[in-house]
Amino acid sequence: MAGREPMVGREQIVEAIVKALEPLPYVHAFYEGGAIAHGRFDQWSDIDGYAVADDDKLEETMEAIRDALRSASPIEKEFVPEQHWPGLMHRFFRLERATEFLAIDMAVIKLSSDEKFLEPEVHGESVFHFNKGGRVKAKPFDTNAHAKAVDARRERVIERFHIFNCFVQKEINRRHWIEAVDLYQRATLGSLLELLRMRYHPLHYDFATRYVHDELPEPVVERFSELMFVSSPDDLVRKYAEATDWFLAESGQVNE
Repeated sequence: MAGREPMVGREQIVEAIVKALEPLPYVHAFYEGGAIAHGRFDQWSDIDGYAVADDDKLEETMEAIRDALRSASPIEKEFVPEQHWPGLMHRFFRLERATEFLAIDMAVIKLSSDEKFLEPEVHGESVFHFNKGGRVKAKPFDTNAHAKAVDARRERVIERFHIFNCFVQKEINRRHWIEAVDLYQRATLGSLLELLRMRYHPLHYDFATRYVHDELPEPVVERFSELMFVSSPDDLVRKYAEATDWFLAESGQVNE
């Protein structure tokens, strides 16, 4: 009986992508972001890859990436996420001979695109595997524009909270605990977490739960974690009240 094919690791996968893309005249750069750019890389980290290509060569570049991945391992899954950014093609891949955690999160970006996810203030120090002629660079970080975006988001989060937070109590009153817990997580805790990020790490105000353990003070993380885990209806009632008070204090509407 033939032995099982050996597993492939991160270095082998990245090397295959570089080998496939660098010779292509229409691909100008390939770099990694995510955990490795923020100095948080560990054995569970995936690969956050970015390739920059001529505007009319996104599909050809993504197909070259597929071929590179197949050279390392058969592709088990390819997933097309919802498109949130113009000027790029985005795919997730899982390989048969890689661990389930070693997914490949791959974006191919138009050379003309203004957004290349390179500002170190937000995206960390990206790791370039090649950058032909140094053409691909981070745009200057606009501190004023970012501050305005944070302020606008803060106003919207507070408005949203005052509309939807009471829906938790509505479902508690109905004893609809599934709906109540779901709304508590999304409307109450989700809103609270956004405000906490704005206070303690505004550069990542829109990162949701990513890097929370590293970017929020430990006492804040501990307090928030305690509110996340609900053990019973009575526990939900108590924690909903505490989280609501914390949000109001954080929004400056009442004193804590």
